[in-house]
Amino acid sequence: MQDRPEDVPAQPQAQTSPPPGSTAPPAPANQSQAHHQPSALPMPRPEPVPGNPYPGPGTANSYGPPPVYPPAQQYAYGQPPGFSPPPGGRGTAGRAVLWAAVGAVAASALWAGGVFLLRPLGDDPDLAGYRAKANLCSAVDYSALRTEYAEEDSAPTHSALKHKAIDESYCSISLKKSSSSSYSDAYLSVQVDLHKTTDPSAEFTAVWSEYNQRYDDYEVEKVSGFGDEAYLVTEDTTSGSGTSGSRAVILAVRDGWMTYQMSWSVYTSSYETTTPPEVGDVSRWVKTDTRSTLENLRSG
Repeated sequence: MQDRPEDVPAQPQAQTSPPPGSTAPPAPANQSQAHHQPSALPMPRPEPVPGNPYPGPGTANSYGPPPVYPPAQQYAYGQPPGFSPPPGGRGTAGRAVLWAAVGAVAASALWAGGVFLLRPLGDDPDLAGYRAKANLCSAVDYSALRTEYAEEDSAPTHSALKHKAIDESYCSISLKKSSSSSYSDAYLSVQVDLHKTTDPSAEFTAVWSEYNQRYDDYEVEKVSGFGDEAYLVTEDTTSGSGTSGSRAVILAVRDGWMTYQMSWSVYTSSYETTTPPEVGDVSRWVKTDTRSTLENLRSG
């Protein structure tokens, strides 16, 4: 056996793994050295699975457990930034009382808003004091027209409709020059509508101001002195001799939510011996009779 030279260091002893069933060797005495040793060996990089070249959380991996993701961020000082606890208590009971009160206020506001929205603005109908009669003919005054048609109609036709949305009255009168007339010489009709849920002003203007769009032979004139809005509509298709064709006069009136029409019409063939009156004359008669009829509808 040869002696080891003094300047040659001793060879370190090779470390061997403990046999199966033995306990792990004790931790080194030097704690600083143990602190710097890695706690675990690095895991091998997973190989991509065929068909998916980029392994990820949803990819099956046979090389160990799936990667661990960091937990959700915790706020060390209570609530997350921008959150302020409701006044009146920090616990669950305080918040429950607060949100119950807020819910009650919101429910009351929604209920009140719903009632407000369900009720139309200006829901009180402006009927201007008019009434729709069951027998409108009893209120129709056609005294001016009787200048031409002296014979009174003893059995005029009338009808009426009463509804929560509208009241409607209608009257039809046959006009005769004399009792000797075999047929009616002309026809007169009157209609009154009381609109109780909707304002008819826009539709009234559209229908009567543009009445001549439907019939080329009609002329439209806006007139004053009748309610809020009124239109005089006339038609004359008679020839120069006045023995063929027809003539018509309509006065349409809107006063508030009440609408009214008085219509006169004639076929010249109905006149046996004379020609019918001129449109200008009938227009004056219709205006006069409309004023008195509207007064009757407001007074009784």
